[in-house]
Amino acid sequence: MATIVTIGLDIAKSVFQIHGIDAAGAVVVRRKLSRGRVLAYFEALPRCVIGLEACNTSHHWARELTALGHDVRLMPAQYVKPYVKRGKTDAADAEAICEAVTRPTMRFVAVKTPEQQSVMMLHRVRLMLNRQRTQLSNALRAHMAGFGVVAPVGRMGLERLLSIVADCADKRIPTDARVCLEMLVRQLAVVKTQVLENDRRIRESARATEVGRRLMAIPGVGPLLASAFVASVADPRVFKTGRDLAAWIGLVPKQNSSGGKERLGGISRAGNGYLRQMLVVGAMAVIRQAQRHGTRRAWLLQLLARRATKVAAVALANKTARMVWALMTSGEVYREPAVAAA
Repeated sequence: MATIVTIGLDIAKSVFQIHGIDAAGAVVVRRKLSRGRVLAYFEALPRCVIGLEACNTSHHWARELTALGHDVRLMPAQYVKPYVKRGKTDAADAEAICEAVTRPTMRFVAVKTPEQQSVMMLHRVRLMLNRQRTQLSNALRAHMAGFGVVAPVGRMGLERLLSIVADCADKRIPTDARVCLEMLVRQLAVVKTQVLENDRRIRESARATEVGRRLMAIPGVGPLLASAFVASVADPRVFKTGRDLAAWIGLVPKQNSSGGKERLGGISRAGNGYLRQMLVVGAMAVIRQAQRHGTRRAWLLQLLARRATKVAAVALANKTARMVWALMTSGEVYREPAVAAA
C-alpha cells in the first residue's frame, strides 16, 4: 500500500469516515471507523496531514490526533462545502475535506485548549441562563396579568410582583395559581444565583491571564469581552492584520463590486456574532461617555458629527477589534491617544 500523506476525516457521533491519498493524489484508503477504533487506527499510521471540519467536537479530536504526532488542520465548514462534488454522504464529505486541506489558499482554525473551551462554555451558559431568567420573568408577568395584577417594566416592577406572590393575604391570586407562581419564583431565584456565580467566574478568568488584563485597559472592553476574546481567538496570529479579525467578527461592509465599481453595503455579520454584539455594546458605552464628558479621540467626535450614533458605534467596534488584535499579537499595553496641540 502506498504511503498516506493526507487524510480527510469526517467526524460524527459514532461512525467516522476516512478518505486518504498519497503524494500523487491517488486514493489509498476509503473506509468507515467506529468511534472506539479511531485513535488505534491513527496511532498505527505514520505522520500525515489530517483535515477536519471545525465543529463542536473537532477541537477534542484535533488534540488527540496531534498527541499521536499527526499534523491536524481545522477548516470552517463553509470553506469545505464547495469541494463536495455531488450528493451528501459521509464519504463525499471526507473526500471534500481531503481535497480542501491541500489547497494552498485554505484558511484554517486554531485548535483550542481545554481551558479555552471551558471559558467559552461559561459564556454560552451565561447566555442560556439570561434567556431563562427573561423567560421566567415574562411568564410571571403574563400569568399575573391574567388576574389583573400588573407592574411597571423593569427590575422594581418585577420585585413588586414577587412581593405579591409571597403575600398569602392578597386574595387577587387564587390558591392554585399562587402555587404555580411560587414554583416560578423559586426557579427564578436559582437562575439569578447561577447568573451571579457565572459572572464571577468570567471576571476571574479575564483577570487570571496577562492578555486579558491588558485587553481590559481598552475603552469599551470589560472583563466579559476580554474573557471572550482570550477564549475565542486561540491564536491571534492566524489573522494577518487586525482588519482580518474585524472581518471574521463581521464588522466590515459587505461587498458587491464588479466591473471596477466598488459597492459597499451594511456590515457582513459573518463570523462570531457573540463578540460582535459585545463590541458594539461596548462602543455604545464609549460614545455615550464621549457625548457627556468629551474624549481625546477627535476622530470619534468628527464621526459622530457626520454619521448616526449606531453607525459610529459599528465603526468604533471595528477599531476596537483591530486594537485588540494589535495588543494580543504585540504584547504591548494600551496607550491613550495624545491630544493634538492647537
